[in-house]
Amino acid sequence: MDQFVAKTIREIYGKDVYVKDYSPVAGGDINEAYLLELSNDERVFLKRNYVKDEDFFKAEAVGLAAIASTNTIDTAKVLATGYDGRSAYLLLEYIEKGSRIGKFWEIFGKRLARMHKADTSAILPNHRFGFTSDNYLGGSVQNNTPNDSWIEFFRENRLGIQFKMAWNLFDDADRKRITKLLDWLDNLLVEPRFPSLLHGDLWNGNFMVASDGKPVLIDPAVYVGHFEADLAMTELFGGFSSAFYDSYREENLIPDGYEDRKDLYNLYHLLNHLNLFGGSYLSSVIRIVRKYVI
Repeated sequence: MDQFVAKTIREIYGKDVYVKDYSPVAGGDINEAYLLELSNDERVFLKRNYVKDEDFFKAEAVGLAAIASTNTIDTAKVLATGYDGRSAYLLLEYIEKGSRIGKFWEIFGKRLARMHKADTSAILPNHRFGFTSDNYLGGSVQNNTPNDSWIEFFRENRLGIQFKMAWNLFDDADRKRITKLLDWLDNLLVEPRFPSLLHGDLWNGNFMVASDGKPVLIDPAVYVGHFEADLAMTELFGGFSSAFYDSYREENLIPDGYEDRKDLYNLYHLLNHLNLFGGSYLSSVIRIVRKYVI
């Protein structure tokens, strides 16, 4: 490990503590990741990204802290972020992996619902939607400029930005449909009963099972919005167990019409994949657009 990480370790654990050993571990598609074995027998998780923009991990740290502040669901504790002049890094507590206990999905559904019901006024006051700063959805900057309206926020800060980035991929007929779709969002979406803190990128790859068998949220793209957007994302790539959704509904009422709205929320993620990874996602985007605008 380089001197910057070593210095950070000493600042956290004491001047005599050093990195005894390290090994690469799975850390997603974007970052390098390592398990660090310390001389005091502690273990920590290091993520590193050789990018010029050190805000990437700072944004992740802020998101994890926001989730933790709700006191509803576990997430990795942030130890430090840093930049050594050529790479940004993030130090987290190391989560020992376990196996799902019998009620794992029920616990997950209930805890996520409680996170969605948690008061967001300390995060973003005045019943607004967005976040205190921009962050990242995968490799894309996520614009979180606050707005008083959830629908307007989703139109401008989510779909509008992504459609603009992909505009040249659509033909004239679909561009007209997209324009109509954005104009009609007031008739297609609903304002929430209350603002919710969202994980923002909640699929099977962004939670862990800890050694106690309970869920732990990782790799957030947090913002304050409608909880339906998080639920929709859980269904995009295969979905979670039915026990998860049943348990969620016991804790938080899902409004009528959600089934008709969820594709609109997932359109944002499909557009982001289209802009990041290319044309294989174009047909899915067009299918959803044409579902709402003939």
